[in-house]
Amino acid sequence: HFGAGLGVIELTVALHYVFDTPDDRLVWDVGHQAYPHKILTGRREHMSTLRQKGGVAAFPRRSESEYDTFGVGHSSTSISAALGMAIASRLQGSERKSIAVIGDGALTAGMAFEALNHAPEVSADMLVILNDNDMSISRNVGGLSNYLAKILSSRTYTSMREGSKKVLSRLPGAWEIARRTEEYAKGMLVPGTLFEELGWNYIGPIDGHDLPILIATLRNMRDLKGPQFLHVVTKKGKGFAPAEVDPIGYHAITKLDPLNAPVVPKKAGGPKYSGVFGQWLCDMAEADERLVGITPAMKEGSDLVAFSERFPERYFDVAIAEQHAVTLAAGMACEGAKPVVAIYSTFLQRGYDQLIHDVAVQNLDVLFAIDRAGLVGEDGPTHAGSFDLSYLRCIPGMLVMTPSDENELRKMLTT
Repeated sequence: HFGAGLGVIELTVALHYVFDTPDDRLVWDVGHQAYPHKILTGRREHMSTLRQKGGVAAFPRRSESEYDTFGVGHSSTSISAALGMAIASRLQGSERKSIAVIGDGALTAGMAFEALNHAPEVSADMLVILNDNDMSISRNVGGLSNYLAKILSSRTYTSMREGSKKVLSRLPGAWEIARRTEEYAKGMLVPGTLFEELGWNYIGPIDGHDLPILIATLRNMRDLKGPQFLHVVTKKGKGFAPAEVDPIGYHAITKLDPLNAPVVPKKAGGPKYSGVFGQWLCDMAEADERLVGITPAMKEGSDLVAFSERFPERYFDVAIAEQHAVTLAAGMACEGAKPVVAIYSTFLQRGYDQLIHDVAVQNLDVLFAIDRAGLVGEDGPTHAGSFDLSYLRCIPGMLVMTPSDENELRKMLTT
């Protein structure tokens, strides 16, 4: 995962500089962006063994390093994990910090918002850093935003705020009016209203490639009490021109010589399962207007690019929301549509309750095209499709088929 790592180099340096890791708990969401973290935490000389047997793991792994405080691979778990660590630290009387780094894509999953909703309820002392590398939330970044972030996170501002709170709390309704006034003023200048409403102290957005600003802001926020939220804007592939131009293509790559980029494509071979599926879906959609395609943010991986371009009105990318994808398909099936859910085996695990409760119990016609079944090797245990036969065969009415070759795959899809 090349591009994501390049996008957080300055942030990674700043985090390890400001916080006392590994005593302070740093949790990376998904782990796509954790390679710089691995390099800085004693694994630099072993990075040539990355994603190989006995080598450095593809994702953070607790058994690999004390700096990998939580094992990841699936998205949107970091805030819940960091919150649990923060609560445990408080119960133990410890002063260690808990930090979660999550991308804007992972923030679309419901689990992330469940944790965002819970943390203020328990007044957790923790920091969530939103790594916004797709500009999906706000483009309001620059000198003014950096300056405001520095002011709003400073000890002077915090002390004045807490002092005012103590005084105004004695007057009925006065503190609530002052708090709302502050919130509206910040809302006019920074895009964090949603997080403020959930109970977080929102700071940002700031330039995620400005190391001095990052260090200053993190230092200011390090000792603040309660749930803190820092919005950092970064660019995937930063510093490597081909990756900046093509962030999707350079998200995950094979080995390359940086002096001879871009990557030389492999010689074309026979069609792969994903390609056969993608072509079948287009052919069937041409013949049956009721057919729709659904995927949880895996358009390229599941080979749905052609389908999305030819049938955009029948293509639904629900982002990282596997549970929603399954129940969305169930709702469509209720009204006579023919939904096809293209999903990786390891990610279907996240929609298992919906698979049983919303699809199987109601005996709805939904086709699940499950990709990456079986052992996957380089990605490691978090991405292995080792459990699908076990958890699918016990579901009433579920027909499970596994093709032996590409030709049989197409026939099974048509069955």
